[in-house]
Amino acid sequence: MPDVLSPIVSERIWALPISAASVKFLNYLIAKSLYGGEIPVLQKDMATEYGKTPQGISALMAPLCELKIVLRPQGEQRDGNRYRLHPCAAKYESAEALEDAFREALALMKARKLPALRLPTYQIAPPPAGTERPDLRVA
Repeated sequence: MPDVLSPIVSERIWALPISAASVKFLNYLIAKSLYGGEIPVLQKDMATEYGKTPQGISALMAPLCELKIVLRPQGEQRDGNRYRLHPCAAKYESAEALEDAFREALALMKARKLPALRLPTYQIAPPPAGTERPDLRVA
């Protein structure tokens, strides 16, 4: 069975206010992550695998951390700069596991134990002024 990706990020990745390079790096992080969001690769190892310097990895990671898509450990040893994906941006082994993780994440966000994602609000551009609405009919 294929991985189940969170639609919150995967379907709106094009609208994220980050560079194309950071979007590509996010896809790398999702591929490297375990179910639920843990990223078992150290930053220095990411640099080697991704062909960047550790500083380059930090530059790609910074906007993802600002949006809270990628979370840095708080209050624990940061040996090797370990990270994890926000539960609402992670991949899961099944739709049921994703739903369970979302319920748990929502409870943690309400309790202020997990930061909320900082994604742009969904907006649809209005049709240009003076255009007629298309005549759509069910066949």
